[in-house]
Amino acid sequence: SLLWVLDKTKTAMGARMLRFFIEQPLLDQTLIEARLSAVEELKNEPLFLAELRELLEPIYDLERLMAKLIAKTANPRDLLAFKSSLTMLPHIKNLLAAAKCEALTALWQEIDVLADLQQKIEAGIAEDAPISSKEGGVIKPGYHEKVDQYRLASTQGKTWLLELEQKEREATGIKNLKIKYNRVFGYYLEVTNSYAQLVPERYIRRQTTANAERYVTEELKQMEETILGAEEKRLALEYELFQEIRDTCAGQSRRIKQTAARVAVLDAYQSMAYVAAQQNYVRPAFNGEGQTEIVDGRHPVIEKMLPENEFIVNSASLSRKEHLLIITGPNMAGKSTYMRQIA
Repeated sequence: SLLWVLDKTKTAMGARMLRFFIEQPLLDQTLIEARLSAVEELKNEPLFLAELRELLEPIYDLERLMAKLIAKTANPRDLLAFKSSLTMLPHIKNLLAAAKCEALTALWQEIDVLADLQQKIEAGIAEDAPISSKEGGVIKPGYHEKVDQYRLASTQGKTWLLELEQKEREATGIKNLKIKYNRVFGYYLEVTNSYAQLVPERYIRRQTTANAERYVTEELKQMEETILGAEEKRLALEYELFQEIRDTCAGQSRRIKQTAARVAVLDAYQSMAYVAAQQNYVRPAFNGEGQTEIVDGRHPVIEKMLPENEFIVNSASLSRKEHLLIITGPNMAGKSTYMRQIA
């Protein structure tokens, strides 16, 4: 198909836009000329075109990502993909600043680099965030003080307990004092009966066993609450913060949609320019005399399906006076190809 020949787009948005260009051709000569000027400028600037294609390649499907944001189904990896796409926009905009034709200049003016959203995600979402937004590890360290505190409590809880255990041994003189845990009583200090006389009054008895007594202190209870509640609280807070970042991006859907559309058009332009350069296509010139003059015309699809240089070029000349050609020849002589390539 013609789309098969022309589609050298770098983004999913650009591919859809190019299909739209082909399925809904322009009828206004001014708009056609503007589009041709954009393609021609890109075709005639190979270094510009090559850099543009390189910048477009890492961009994800902003339109699909936007739909996920609005539907609240975007996960942390989607936000990271969104952010990485946005990081390319300033470079594309800077590149377009040197454009001369009106169509490319308009794109330069209309592309919103969405720096505020890029910075929001950069600050909040961890680079190695998991797919699920409820598993934790989503929010970047330093983004929210409470999350950092809960994370510290989860990871350093054992260290805190060992330090408390050592402190209590030194304070009481109970050399075999140990901090233990079970699901019924939580964390407790265990003192064997041989050291029972050294237990201070601030210890609160929890349980008596055959060989030992189990106690708690106010400090241990606070530490237990911090350690055991930290993980659950961290997960809940991380999810809440993730939702806030996602909703902030969703709230800018109009800006995202506009930029996505401009990037899609730019990608479609560069695709046509790239093919034009590769296949040596030329820009058509309009006239108001009803004249169609094609020199060494080629069928874009068939020539790509044949070995190189095997397609036979054909010219065509039609005017208001001579607007009809009668084509004869045997089967497989190329009559249909000739008619289709002119059409």
